[in-house]
Amino acid sequence: MKPEIKFENVSYTYANQKHPALQNVSLTVTAGELKVVTGASGCGKTTLMRLANGLCPQIYGGAVKGRVTVSGLDVSHTPVAELSEVIGTLFQDPEEQFFALSVGDEIAFALRSRGVPAPEVIERTRRAADRLAIGHLLGQDIHALSEGQKQKVGLAAILALGPKVLIFDEPSANLDPESTEALAFTMAELKREGAAILVVDHRLYWLKNVADSVCVMSRGKIVFEREFSVLNNAELRKAWGLRQAEVPDMRRVLPRVRTAVGKNVQSERTFFSAQRMSFAYDENHQIFKLASFCIEPGVTALIGDNGTGKTTLARILTGLNQAQGDFFIKGRKVGRDGLMPHAGLVLQNADHQLQMRTVQEEVQSACAAGELLKHGRFELWRRSLGAKDFAHYREKVDEILARLRLSHLAERHPQSLSGGEKQRVVIACAIAKNPAVLILDEPTSGLDGANMAAIAELLKNQAQKGTAVFLITHDLELMQICDWAIDMKSLQSSAA
Repeated sequence: MKPEIKFENVSYTYANQKHPALQNVSLTVTAGELKVVTGASGCGKTTLMRLANGLCPQIYGGAVKGRVTVSGLDVSHTPVAELSEVIGTLFQDPEEQFFALSVGDEIAFALRSRGVPAPEVIERTRRAADRLAIGHLLGQDIHALSEGQKQKVGLAAILALGPKVLIFDEPSANLDPESTEALAFTMAELKREGAAILVVDHRLYWLKNVADSVCVMSRGKIVFEREFSVLNNAELRKAWGLRQAEVPDMRRVLPRVRTAVGKNVQSERTFFSAQRMSFAYDENHQIFKLASFCIEPGVTALIGDNGTGKTTLARILTGLNQAQGDFFIKGRKVGRDGLMPHAGLVLQNADHQLQMRTVQEEVQSACAAGELLKHGRFELWRRSLGAKDFAHYREKVDEILARLRLSHLAERHPQSLSGGEKQRVVIACAIAKNPAVLILDEPTSGLDGANMAAIAELLKNQAQKGTAVFLITHDLELMQICDWAIDMKSLQSSAA
């Protein structure tokens, strides 16, 4: 069968919905070709992907008009299990497709389930892992990995199967710039090997030398398909809410935060500092040892490779992980309650922070939490999480929702939102606490150009108001708003 994805005048409406999510879409991806689909959040990219791999309509239900075929197979009538023999999909959250506990077992899982002989399973698993430079992780607990490492494991599991039709959903969202560059190189190799590749992504610059064309979607339609160079038009990008096509590497030019090993460090304008900080998950996994740093007002980026401890540091700085050492805000030592009352945190996986029935209630409860925690009223805060009446926060909530382009989603259940929309809700909640220290872990993964610009402006405003904004990110585009940077190497050098 010839590798190919083909949409022929396709319209699709989800079950229990009145309006189509896709309208009259025609698109073809042939062998040795890579097409990237992009557009503002909610434009229909995810639905397009689900139709290509058969999840729509077979899993999600709904009605399809027109025809979608993959290597000649009609996706509406070919069982998903059979489609998976010819098509591989890497989802935005790779954990959704994990079955095993270790990296090696996960990569080998599908091979074993298909009855591939054991020696061949071992060889293909090793080859796929080496191709993505994760051979050293084969024995690791999969849940102990960073999000970027999990992304690589998910891709390795697909490559081990050897499908010739590949779909990638936001594949660069959790990868550091070097890993993203390596992924682009791998995709170029796969093209030369004859694969048909469909990439759904907001980040675009990394595909400059590998994409054959760009398809821009809006309101369920492909509005145009052109060469990648069309993205050099700034007005066009702004009109369709797209990310930049060329991005400078700010890691090379950002001023470095002062750090030290084994001693305290201070500067005249210090807003927040950690002194002689040590943390280990166990005796074999020391992450920090007597590391010190101080942050001046502004937006500070924490940069470093996948798996170097950036998320661990975020959890330490908000009290989710307890570390040895001292922490100071505006020269005052943080008390026994730790940093939690003073900090707002946006985790990399937004699902871990959503718990209320509506978007509005999420932000309202965050307002209440910020007020109560600052007064040390922890028990009252815990009880308030189930409260229904937050009416006196309504004006503040409405303002935050408007600034983050979420007003139209106020009554939606948070778990019904797209990945990018969830991300913005969690950021809204962090802002609502009015924290002294705001820590964001990859806050722009899954965000389109317009929403990323809104987030960037919001973070700059928070910094100007006196908040210490601490940004853990691989997003070179977002780094353009940063004033300072901490390189993880300067802290890791203190680890045993």
